[in-house]
Amino acid sequence: MKKVLHIVGARPNFMKAAPIHKAIAERGRLAQVLVHTGQHYDVKMSDVFFTDLGMPAPDVCLGIGSGSHAEQTARTLIELEKVFLREKPDLVSVVGDVNSTLAGALVASKLGIRISHVEAGLRSFDNRMPEEINRIVTDRIADLLLTPSPDADANLLKEGADPSRIHLVGNVMIDTLLASKARAEELSTLADLGLAPGQYAVGTLHRASNVDDPKVLGGLLSALAHVATRLPIIFPVHPRTRKMLADQGLSGMLERSPGLRLVEPMGYLEFLALTSQARLILTDSGGLQEESTALGVACLTLRENTERPITVEQGTNLVVGTDPARIREEADRVLDGHGKKGRVPELWDGRSAERIAALYERVLGAGSGALRASAW
Repeated sequence: MKKVLHIVGARPNFMKAAPIHKAIAERGRLAQVLVHTGQHYDVKMSDVFFTDLGMPAPDVCLGIGSGSHAEQTARTLIELEKVFLREKPDLVSVVGDVNSTLAGALVASKLGIRISHVEAGLRSFDNRMPEEINRIVTDRIADLLLTPSPDADANLLKEGADPSRIHLVGNVMIDTLLASKARAEELSTLADLGLAPGQYAVGTLHRASNVDDPKVLGGLLSALAHVATRLPIIFPVHPRTRKMLADQGLSGMLERSPGLRLVEPMGYLEFLALTSQARLILTDSGGLQEESTALGVACLTLRENTERPITVEQGTNLVVGTDPARIREEADRVLDGHGKKGRVPELWDGRSAERIAALYERVLGAGSGALRASAW
């Protein structure tokens, strides 16, 4: 039986890999190996996601941990090579744009193993973002480029990618969201936090460009504090952000803003319960831009650009940058009932993983792998 090896390393990967792993398992035509590099190693940042998403325990855990981009990528390269030589996969499936994604693609390429990149073609056109470098290099060497939206196809074609490598499959992360939403909203998350649906906002910050610079982080906190005077903001704090708040002496700003409520990182279902019933999301996350569009919740992206423009063109997302005045203005517009409306893009239908599983079977000669013509 032909073998697919999946690589996950950080929590955004898990929501993308889980439905693919499940779809392949249900079809029963391919063997699978799940490798967790351990790029996110905190229980709340990693382990709980496997439970929430119904994923099996990883077959291999590398325990790479933190470090600089070079250190993290280098350790992952060394350990993945050992795994690939032992497991001899026929296809390596990498998702997203984290360091584990790049490392998996590089090792597979050097060993002559076929590579599939799920979520290919996304571009912020900002090479200062480490994720942008990971996307570009991974797409250049991948054999299969699985895209979530037509703009990603267009980016790849402009870069000279062979059209035969490009497959529009839709947004696989939305498969997970749609399959989990009802279960999430049955949780007591809102009640435990003393919240009512539609009467609070959710905030997240984790990107180095936002949290490592005291001036930028202070400005973002001041904007969030303004919003928090109108309704509570629940702010699950990324470990990097919590460290920077302490190191930069910004904790006092939080103490003066009781409406800005810091909580520990949440599991996937807890967090989905929170985001799906929020009035507004303020974030620098890429995945949350997509999830908010699928949920129909207004989203303000606290960055100068986005690699997911379809969430702006069709969805509920608005890129507002990091200027506190602009953030306050747009947040007030949403809370005054004048927020941006949106719609869910085509093929964000909960069936992307089925299309991916069928494609893998066809490419590996492992079954009929029938494909819907409208999806390709």
